[in-house]
Amino acid sequence: MSEWTIAVDRGACMGTGMCTSIAPDHFRLDGGTSTPVKVDVDPDDAVIDAAESCPMEAILVRSADGSVLAPQL
Repeated sequence: MSEWTIAVDRGACMGTGMCTSIAPDHFRLDGGTSTPVKVDVDPDDAVIDAAESCPMEAILVRSADGSVLAPQL
Protein backbone atom coordinates (compact mmCIF):
# COMPACT_ATOMS: atom_id res chain seq x y z
CA MET A 1 0.00 0.00 0.00
CA SER A 2 1.49 3.34 -0.99
CA GLU A 3 1.76 6.17 1.48
CA TRP A 4 0.10 9.54 1.34
CA THR A 5 1.73 12.80 2.36
CA ILE A 6 -0.11 15.33 4.54
CA ALA A 7 0.83 19.01 4.62
CA VAL A 8 -0.89 21.79 6.58
CA ASP A 9 -0.48 25.44 5.64
CA ARG A 10 -0.27 26.74 9.21
CA GLY A 11 -0.50 30.32 7.95
CA ALA A 12 -3.92 29.59 6.45
CA CYS A 13 -5.16 27.31 9.26
CA MET A 14 -7.76 28.92 11.52
CA GLY A 15 -7.39 26.27 14.22
CA THR A 16 -11.05 25.25 14.17
CA GLY A 17 -10.13 21.70 15.14
CA MET A 18 -12.41 20.14 12.54
CA CYS A 19 -9.56 17.98 11.26
CA THR A 20 -8.73 16.76 14.75
CA SER A 21 -12.37 15.79 15.24
CA ILE A 22 -12.61 13.99 11.89
CA ALA A 23 -9.18 12.33 11.90
CA PRO A 24 -7.75 12.46 15.44
CA ASP A 25 -5.14 9.83 14.63
CA HIS A 26 -3.69 12.09 11.94
CA PHE A 27 -4.01 15.70 13.17
CA ARG A 28 -3.40 17.61 16.39
CA LEU A 29 -3.57 21.25 17.37
CA ASP A 30 -0.20 22.79 18.14
CA GLY A 31 -0.01 26.44 19.13
CA GLY A 32 -3.57 27.03 17.98
CA THR A 33 -3.17 25.58 14.49
CA SER A 34 -3.30 22.10 13.03
CA THR A 35 -0.30 19.95 12.34
CA PRO A 36 -0.09 16.38 11.05
CA VAL A 37 0.80 13.74 13.62
CA LYS A 38 2.90 12.14 10.86
CA VAL A 39 3.64 13.55 7.40
CA ASP A 40 3.65 10.17 5.65
CA VAL A 41 0.58 8.04 6.36
CA ASP A 42 -1.13 4.96 5.04
CA PRO A 43 -4.23 5.75 2.97
CA ASP A 44 -7.19 6.58 5.18
CA ASP A 45 -10.49 8.08 4.07
CA ALA A 46 -10.59 10.13 7.28
CA VAL A 47 -7.58 12.13 6.05
CA ILE A 48 -9.40 12.98 2.81
CA ASP A 49 -12.56 13.86 4.77
CA ALA A 50 -10.57 16.18 7.03
CA ALA A 51 -8.91 17.93 4.09
CA GLU A 52 -12.22 18.34 2.27
CA SER A 53 -13.88 19.70 5.44
CA CYS A 54 -11.21 22.29 6.22
CA PRO A 55 -12.88 25.70 5.85
CA MET A 56 -9.61 27.31 4.75
CA GLU A 57 -8.41 24.45 2.50
CA ALA A 58 -5.23 24.47 4.59
CA ILE A 59 -4.71 20.68 4.34
CA LEU A 60 -3.08 19.15 1.28
CA VAL A 61 -3.02 15.39 0.76
CA ARG A 62 -0.82 13.89 -1.96
CA SER A 63 -0.41 10.33 -3.19
CA ALA A 64 2.97 8.62 -3.44
CA ASP A 65 3.28 9.80 -7.06
CA GLY A 66 2.72 13.44 -6.01
CA SER A 67 -0.79 13.86 -7.36
CA VAL A 68 -3.21 15.88 -5.22
CA LEU A 69 -5.89 13.76 -3.57
CA ALA A 70 -7.47 16.53 -1.51
CA PRO A 71 -8.76 19.10 -1.55
CA GLN A 72 -10.45 18.59 -4.88
CA LEU A 73 -10.86 21.95 -6.55
